Amino acid sequence: MASKLRITLRRSVIGRPPNQRETVRSLGLRRPHQTVEKEDTPVVRGMIRTVRHLVSVEEAGEEAR
Repeated sequence: MASKLRITLRRSVIGRPPNQRETVRSLGLRRPHQTVEKEDTPVVRGMIRTVRHLVSVEEAGEEAR
């Protein structure tokens, strides 16, 4: 089973370039301080890298089950 990442939007997307807004939206984040869990894949890692100044990321443990 692939590990999961817990991604939290820490800063607003107001005033950010369109590609960053779209990346945050495609990660499933809509508002500041919202948290989502995503599979740890290269695609998700690339999206996180694009908006790394807006989000915080941590490994999600098995306690979510």
